[in-house]
Amino acid sequence: MFNHAAKVAFMLLCCMITIKDVFEDYKQLNKVYGKNELEAITLLVMNEVTQLSKASIKAFPERVLSNEQTEKMKSILIQLQTGKPVQYILGVTEFYGLPFKVNPFVLIPRPETEELVEWILTSVDEMQELAGEKTMQYPGSILDIGTGSGCIAIALKKNLANAPVSAIDISEGALQTAKENAALNEVNITFIHADILNINAGITIPKSSIMVSNPPYVTLEDKIQMHTNVTDFEPHSALFVPEHEPLIFYNAIADFALLNLLPGGVLFFEINESYGHETVELLEAKGFKNIVLRKDMSDRYRMVKAVMM
Repeated sequence: MFNHAAKVAFMLLCCMITIKDVFEDYKQLNKVYGKNELEAITLLVMNEVTQLSKASIKAFPERVLSNEQTEKMKSILIQLQTGKPVQYILGVTEFYGLPFKVNPFVLIPRPETEELVEWILTSVDEMQELAGEKTMQYPGSILDIGTGSGCIAIALKKNLANAPVSAIDISEGALQTAKENAALNEVNITFIHADILNINAGITIPKSSIMVSNPPYVTLEDKIQMHTNVTDFEPHSALFVPEHEPLIFYNAIADFALLNLLPGGVLFFEINESYGHETVELLEAKGFKNIVLRKDMSDRYRMVKAVMM
């Protein structure tokens, strides 16, 4: 028979939850996520809750969690079971090596958008080399259209500190989030509340050397194939376009660029892979030159670059 102290010790031992136990428990999410994604999500949550490095989490699976940590892990698991993206649950994510707050007002930044940022930065280096003025700072102005979380504008400003950067969005909630992210990353960006489909003549938007946009481009046909953790939780106004007008934003932004992009300036788009060639044709018809349709790391046409002559 156990004495009272032994009983208490035994009960406490039974309640001890280890890192390994949590990883086993989170496997019940296999109906929502694939194996690799599930492991990455569990590791991300564990890192956020315990503040342990990912290397430490992997190296010490028998480490016991505190009661508070255990309860947080359970609470997050319940939310994940609904399909809610882990980034919205945690309220933070990483983009281009920088921290970003995210919430249902903004899209969760994607890896392919990091590739777009990298392409812009590489292009800036090339332009400076051609001009014989290669420095670490870019003097031209940049405009991000449909900024959302501000990830593109902020990543560019962080790497091109001398460039004046502006960003517009139709959503006041998104702009507030973007402003918080600019403060979080200690960069100065001009944020403007505007609808690119219906620009108010009274709003002043600076002319730019570079314009970039990752506008809504998901059609209803695409929606059928998308995971519910995107369609049920991320902002529809930042995702979807009318089936009969899949390029509505590209058309409007290209027209805006014709009036507001400086001579020799460059327009960058993230695009729907199904409409790559149509996007190129649209830009050609409007007089843009040196148009490049580019694939991402998954070998899909996801980016376009065009020059204002």
